Amino acid sequence: MQRLRFLYHAVAFLVVAIWGSTFVFTKLLLLGGLSAAQIFTFRFVIAYLMLLAFSMTKGIRWVSDTWKDELIMAGLGLSGGSLYFLAENSAMNYTTTTNTSLIICLSPLFASALISLFYKSERLNRIQVLGTLMAATGVAVVVMNGHFVLHLSPKGDALAFTACLCWAVYSLLMIPASAHYGTLFITRKVFFYGLIFMIPYFLWKPGLNTHLLIEQPQLIGNLLFLGCVASMLCFLAWNWAMKKLGAVVATNYVYFNPVTTILFAWLILSEQITIFFIIGTLLILIGMYLADKRTK
Repeated sequence: MQRLRFLYHAVAFLVVAIWGSTFVFTKLLLLGGLSAAQIFTFRFVIAYLMLLAFSMTKGIRWVSDTWKDELIMAGLGLSGGSLYFLAENSAMNYTTTTNTSLIICLSPLFASALISLFYKSERLNRIQVLGTLMAATGVAVVVMNGHFVLHLSPKGDALAFTACLCWAVYSLLMIPASAHYGTLFITRKVFFYGLIFMIPYFLWKPGLNTHLLIEQPQLIGNLLFLGCVASMLCFLAWNWAMKKLGAVVATNYVYFNPVTTILFAWLILSEQITIFFIIGTLLILIGMYLADKRTK
């Protein structure tokens, strides 16, 4: 049992580590001329088509048992897909990277509060609350890196909070969804409805700039990584880990996102690691350990 639980935690950490590295690939695509909405659409199309092809070899299920369950799937696609990515990427245009990272990486706090309102069994005990707050403090130390000044930008910060709340809603909706449906079905639905909810956006701002992929073939490799690994495999693994660990415990791994991002930047871009990074990481590790403590 302990070995299995370690596996669930390892999978959740690996997913967050991969998600923390995606900023490099996304930045290269942005520099190549693609917009955030176009990048999201390409990566979700790739992920959906691959999952669809795999599902058809195993006998595909197209719809949920009830229309209420189908609405939950639509909510997952909106909150964890299109709206989350649009809000997160748009926030970067109006506020600093520090503000955006700090607000979005605090989504476990929002998720814990939201889930506890609906599910008594998911409420945290005192030790878990202490651990969650300690991890949140660690995130603040890592992201701010000794520069304890926030440049407030109402529009940008509001968009970052929207993304944060979206992930909290996604975590909440995953509880009833994972209780009745398999991980493969749920993940495919997330990609499907994530793309469906992008249609109004492209009616407003049409165009995918597919010609850029022909002019710059190297962009295709970045999109394949984001679509196949960061989207398809990671969403499958994340939804599975949430089902095994519980929504609150799994969502706490989002605290590791800035840590893995900075480590990746250190390895690839030779960025410096500071004492604040080390202190913040220790706080996150201790906080995560306490957050996983269950009341006997």
